[in-house]
Amino acid sequence: MHVNVNDTTSAAVLEQLRRRPAAERRVLFRGATLVTMDPDLGVIERGDLLVEGDTIIAVGTDLGAGDAVVVDVTGSILSPGFVDTHRHAWEAQLRRIMPDVDDLGGYVMSTLAGYATVYRPEDMYTGTKLAALTAIDSGITTMLDFSHNSRSRAHSDAAVEALRDTGIRGVHASMGPHFGDWDGQWPGDLTRLKDQYFSSDDQLLTLRLAALATDEVAGPALAYGPRLARVADDLGIGVSVDAVFGATSSEAILRWAEDGLLGPDVTLIHATGLTPQAWKTMGETGTTVALAPTSDAQIGLETAVPAVDEALSAGIRPGLSIDVEVALAGDMFTQMRALHTIQRMRAVNATYGTDEAPRRITTGDVLDFATLQGARTNGLAGVTGSLTPGKKADLLVIGAEDINNMPLNDPIGTVVLGSDARNISAVLVDGEPRKWDGRVLDVDLAALRDEVHASRAHVLNTPAA
Repeated sequence: MHVNVNDTTSAAVLEQLRRRPAAERRVLFRGATLVTMDPDLGVIERGDLLVEGDTIIAVGTDLGAGDAVVVDVTGSILSPGFVDTHRHAWEAQLRRIMPDVDDLGGYVMSTLAGYATVYRPEDMYTGTKLAALTAIDSGITTMLDFSHNSRSRAHSDAAVEALRDTGIRGVHASMGPHFGDWDGQWPGDLTRLKDQYFSSDDQLLTLRLAALATDEVAGPALAYGPRLARVADDLGIGVSVDAVFGATSSEAILRWAEDGLLGPDVTLIHATGLTPQAWKTMGETGTTVALAPTSDAQIGLETAVPAVDEALSAGIRPGLSIDVEVALAGDMFTQMRALHTIQRMRAVNATYGTDEAPRRITTGDVLDFATLQGARTNGLAGVTGSLTPGKKADLLVIGAEDINNMPLNDPIGTVVLGSDARNISAVLVDGEPRKWDGRVLDVDLAALRDEVHASRAHVLNTPAA
């Protein structure tokens, strides 16, 4: 079947796609500018992309359609979905409740020592679902949920089920809470979680262990070290370590290296204010890094400067992350632009008044961080992050001829600097349409709004435990 360009993301096309069983569905996207983010494929003008079931089968020009539904996406950019490497999704119903937060202490005491302590499992579900649906709406197809409010088995179950119910490619990184009463079931409950929700290696959801870098904020039980590393190793899962900044984290990194606790399966989050020795060690061990550009800068984490130059100097290409929506934007466009602007400002400032040429990152760099490197950081490099045949069909259709993007002169620059959620007409996750005709699918918005407001009312009106 061929679909006219004017009907590219219409309800009629969606009906044609959904009429076929997902496993047997073949879809040919024709005529787009393909920003593949695959180093060997690059950018393909007037390209085609063929999806079969949940997998990208072919990328090129003038591909044969066979029995595929042909979707003419002329005038659009096809891009891999963005990958969020660190977000505390359960907080979503508290969005922008403290937009001018002064420092990390202000966030910790208001949110982690306050609001978090009264969360019920249903509040975990609502916040995580809202974050995931919003991620999909803005083109994030993979989200690592650093779920550090796991007060009971039911709290953890609710967070995982929210990811599952939205259809996002979700990474549940589980950690116990910082403050307040809880069941003490973590990290032992990770075994049950893996058996119950993550038994297959070929599924949308994956599991990681989450921890803090040091015991400064919440004590030794949540701090990464031999005990938690052994738990992760026994389960065969990766580790995401938050609050990595400053001298104490730098010292911890050197200890972890001595104990053999660093490597590609370990992600260090933020990484601001670290010593050169720590960065050298991270690079030598292949440890991954998740930067949080707006969080570092706005909240003022250690140096308040996203550590992209330090990462690149150590041979690490980082992923990008959202962090906390209580004070920050929740989309990847903001993260890319913030990092691009901050780094280029610093590069020029550092050489001002000299004959030295600034060492500036490019829009291609930040899109790489937001897609392929994010996937690698989340342990999913072979699954998503680029439009590569054999990878899962996690992709975006972005309007290149929309009023804020026309005319298309540079596709990568248009994605990074020109586009936003309104330009994303379609999102596929694992080959399944999740946003179509500019609308997130299968969401009763009125019911969701009621659910979110009710949850927020409970959290705000219940005294901290």
